[in-house]
Amino acid sequence: MKTAVSWWNPAVHADRRPLLLARNAVERAIRSHFETDGFTEVHCTGLQISPGNETHLHALAVDVVGDDGATRRRYLHTSPEFAMKKLIAAGETKIFDFARVWRDREGGPTHAIEFTMLEWYRARAPYETLMDDCADLLRLAADTVGAEVFRRRDRTCDPRLPPERITCAEAFARFAGIDLLATLPLDPTAEPDRDRLAAEASASGIRVAADDGWSDVFSRVLAERIEPALGDGRPAILMEYPAREAALARPCARDPRVAERFELWACGVELANAFGELTDPVEQRRRFEIEMDAKERLYGTRYPIDEDFLAALAIMPPTSGIALGFDRLVMLATGAPRLADVVWTPTDRGGL
Repeated sequence: MKTAVSWWNPAVHADRRPLLLARNAVERAIRSHFETDGFTEVHCTGLQISPGNETHLHALAVDVVGDDGATRRRYLHTSPEFAMKKLIAAGETKIFDFARVWRDREGGPTHAIEFTMLEWYRARAPYETLMDDCADLLRLAADTVGAEVFRRRDRTCDPRLPPERITCAEAFARFAGIDLLATLPLDPTAEPDRDRLAAEASASGIRVAADDGWSDVFSRVLAERIEPALGDGRPAILMEYPAREAALARPCARDPRVAERFELWACGVELANAFGELTDPVEQRRRFEIEMDAKERLYGTRYPIDEDFLAALAIMPPTSGIALGFDRLVMLATGAPRLADVVWTPTDRGGL
């Protein structure tokens, strides 16, 4: 059995140090870019009442003892989203945070339990503005480290080309031959046509289990046919997700079946997830409860709803927000094979 070599081994550190210095340079460049654009950097606390209310999002729990001696369950945040939206409700308009975040059940070359999330919000700005932000940051990262292209295994992507914008419906038709919109009801509270989606997926050669729901089939088509093809040669923005797959996003004005959500991809790697933010607290509660019911059914647990967050939504102005995996951005810009190679002190048991 091969023994792992610790990241603090002097020889290993010497090999990694150029990548780590590149990471620092990219962070400085991005911070300067945002500040020049009038953003304020904020620092959100990691311990939260709720870590987020999405079905497949897994958090790390912490029991804390308060001043009254009582023990309370808190969670390390999976994103600074709730706190940052509260700051927007408080009156901030353009904010960003290089946040340390934690997600359980994640690990591998492009995943880590603890990682850095660059998150930013623009009050009263359309979510298309965030697409322009993404293009700017890709170019900035490449220029900072002197990269001609981004690399991931045998894939390359030119970060200086404008990202291709493709809707989920277009992607399903192009890569899987599936009419996605035909499976979605005009009433967002109604159930989608699971059987039609399953039949079209099966006809396209995608395995569908008898107990798969609509979301299961949707996710499998994404994972097998669409995501691997995104960001090949140039960055890609996959946009207008089905509303039921965008629990924190507002519906698109022209088609309530889809929502103002997009993901940024390069070299088949997801870099960012963005929303035109939902600000209706009643609808947000309804969606959270659906997500937590599904989580309890699948995983036997549920997370509390942050009532303070819902109260803040009631006075929050129209806002667009995005979370970008900063470690992944540096990994692609430097050509590093794994996230751990661009993290100063990796958490994978001290080994590489």
